[in-house]
Amino acid sequence: MLGRIARLVTVIVMLAAGAMGGVGATAGTAHADECYTWSRTLSQGASGSDVTQVQIRVAGWVTSGERLSYDGQYGARTTAAVRAFQSAYGLAADGVAGPATFSKLYALQDADCTPIHFSYAELNRCNSDWSGGAVPAATAKANALKTMWKLEAMRHALGDVPLTVSSGFRSYACNNAVGGSSTSRHLYGDAADLTGSPSLCRLAQRARTHGFSEILGPGYPDHNDHTHVALDPSPYWSAPTCGI
Repeated sequence: MLGRIARLVTVIVMLAAGAMGGVGATAGTAHADECYTWSRTLSQGASGSDVTQVQIRVAGWVTSGERLSYDGQYGARTTAAVRAFQSAYGLAADGVAGPATFSKLYALQDADCTPIHFSYAELNRCNSDWSGGAVPAATAKANALKTMWKLEAMRHALGDVPLTVSSGFRSYACNNAVGGSSTSRHLYGDAADLTGSPSLCRLAQRARTHGFSEILGPGYPDHNDHTHVALDPSPYWSAPTCGI
């Protein structure tokens, strides 16, 4: 809560500075965010780790079937994703990541870099250290963070309705205990099973436009009680009941 109040105060200060000419349209931002601070305006042609940080947060704002790379290159696809993000949140949709875009991103993230409506605890009910899966613990946790930002985009696009994650990362032991596939994306930390409302079909249909390449739902074996979304190198969608 204190972190969010601090960010709100920061945004007010930045807006005031802008009104006095202290923040130009192409200037970076000088304040420090608890999670990550961008120090320059980014646009097509830029590259670096700060671009990757933007990509992580806007990867859920893509077209149907598209996946945004986390390559640190601010190309046409990143520009389009930033533009879609800006439009979704009522910002000037120019595809340039500057102070207004960064301020919105700061407002959407907690101190641990997770989006405000999701947490690491939701994406890992298996163990406390993200170990025992198909990838190193740090990779599994990083994959979960990327998944959460896609879910945040999906949540907003659905009208800011809560999304319920029933299962996220699993170690091999946890996966075996629930009868999961031996090749499950849950082992990589980039999968989430969604239940509740909106309807499972609505979730499966919507997931197509938020960067998920693996979508399994009603009509697919053992998926009539949840919608599964993940990032799979080999894209596969199947929710026959939902027309997918």
